[in-house]
Amino acid sequence: MRNRVGLAALVMLTVTAGLGTFLATRLSREPEPRPLTAPDTVIPERRPDVTLADVRGQPRSLSHWDGRALIINFWATWCAPCRREIPMLNGLAQEFGPQGFEVIGIAVDFREDVLEYLQHMPLAYETLIGEQEGMDAARAFGVGSVVLPFTVFTDRTGRIVTLHLGELHRPQAEVILGTIRRIDAGELLMPAGRSRIEQDLALIRASSG
Repeated sequence: MRNRVGLAALVMLTVTAGLGTFLATRLSREPEPRPLTAPDTVIPERRPDVTLADVRGQPRSLSHWDGRALIINFWATWCAPCRREIPMLNGLAQEFGPQGFEVIGIAVDFREDVLEYLQHMPLAYETLIGEQEGMDAARAFGVGSVVLPFTVFTDRTGRIVTLHLGELHRPQAEVILGTIRRIDAGELLMPAGRSRIEQDLALIRASSG
């Protein structure tokens, strides 16, 4: 019998939104919104080329989307904030896809559970699936204690611009994607872009707090 509890115990669940990027990585858990540091989070400069199976069971590497800015969302079917993000991510895929952005979901979950879930909640973007492989992929992005959901944003050259831990909301996504667009256009250097994202996300947190 599959041990869903065991998998969930391996993957720490965060349930509050807007708690930082990799420049200021913070975690939060219900019911106490006390932020915790994540000392084992060391984000690589460039996107690792991880490979997982897609919904058809075919291996797919992230290098397949070279040349496009990526929004890589790590999630699971049993994760409530992950499920809440999906309609927003569907919207991003449809709106920002023509602008050179690609949304990719990486489900850290049992394959049959993901396929069953997708029958009721279609995703407008590519989904890759893996249990241990999914956790290994998360660690390749520098997240030692896997926390769901989290979302990685890259520019079109494969550099990691920021990593958002916790539930992602539309205003945060728009800030990040707007800055990545400027980085890709050569209007901002990466350090200035990362600083701008952190400042703008801090303003969003302050206004919603």
